[in-house]
Amino acid sequence: MAGPVRRGTRNVPGRSYRRWVIEMRTLTKRFGERTAVDALTVTVRSGVVTGFLGPNGAGKSTTLRMVLGLDLPTAGTVAVAGRRYAELDAPLRTVGGVLDPTGLHPGRRGADHLAALAASNGLSRRRVAEVLDQVELTSVAEQRAGDLSLGMRQRLVLAAALLGDPAVLVLDEPINGLDTTGVRWLRTLLRRFAAEGRTVLLSSHLMSEMQQTADHLLVLHAGRLIADVPMQQLLQQARPAVAVRSPQAEQLRRLLTGRGAQVVHNGADALTVTGLDASRVGEAARAAGIGLHELRGEQPALEDVYLQMIAAADGRRAAAGAA
Repeated sequence: MAGPVRRGTRNVPGRSYRRWVIEMRTLTKRFGERTAVDALTVTVRSGVVTGFLGPNGAGKSTTLRMVLGLDLPTAGTVAVAGRRYAELDAPLRTVGGVLDPTGLHPGRRGADHLAALAASNGLSRRRVAEVLDQVELTSVAEQRAGDLSLGMRQRLVLAAALLGDPAVLVLDEPINGLDTTGVRWLRTLLRRFAAEGRTVLLSSHLMSEMQQTADHLLVLHAGRLIADVPMQQLLQQARPAVAVRSPQAEQLRRLLTGRGAQVVHNGADALTVTGLDASRVGEAARAAGIGLHELRGEQPALEDVYLQMIAAADGRRAAAGAA
């Protein structure tokens, strides 16, 4: 993220971003008989990267569109620093949004796209060059959007989001199309953005990347909030797993299962064990004379915890429907 803030933006070095939170209060959106977002009440805090998770159709994109004023709520409110998006004096200087990289005009050059946005928001043309450099697109700035790869288009819409040096970023699947270098670049940018005290709301289906990027998680299911929790707290609640390799894997599986562990084969000689920590697995194998080629504890994966959470929510919903 850029260091000192440039002329032409409203933010200044050393400014506190603490008040720039996103607040949703009983936020609801219906499309005919279908409720896409159901009485969502949550505060997205500044200074952290907040991950926004949920299955397809959970209501994430609809929620983000309401934050950015693209959809109007059926009921409830959503505000940034206490104001609706439509009430912001200079929206691009307050909130940067990335929703759809395919929405760029294919015949417009990248630099021209940013220049038009800068002019319409009272920003210096110099800011265009700065954000192109920030997203590493200077060398292709004169190419037409339709000639850019998906990853480059994704960087271009990120440049547009950063143009006003906003206090808040709202991003829907910004990793799509980025290569490995681009993913790491974006992760670094978002974490630096949050470290400056700004607000980041990030939606993505890539759980491994979300685990490395987000500090806090919001999880939607069928339009309802089912989790609002710090990442580390959620992972600590999960049962740790132990990876084991042994030439006597089946014998070890039976032994550990008999001690109450859950054991899954991951190959002829590889097991994943939950319910016992690595030291107890090792002690049990040694006492039984079972040789081990590998024994290591594994950090809980967000993907596993998330899938368990969604399965539990599906079960509660099915039970409620049958009642």
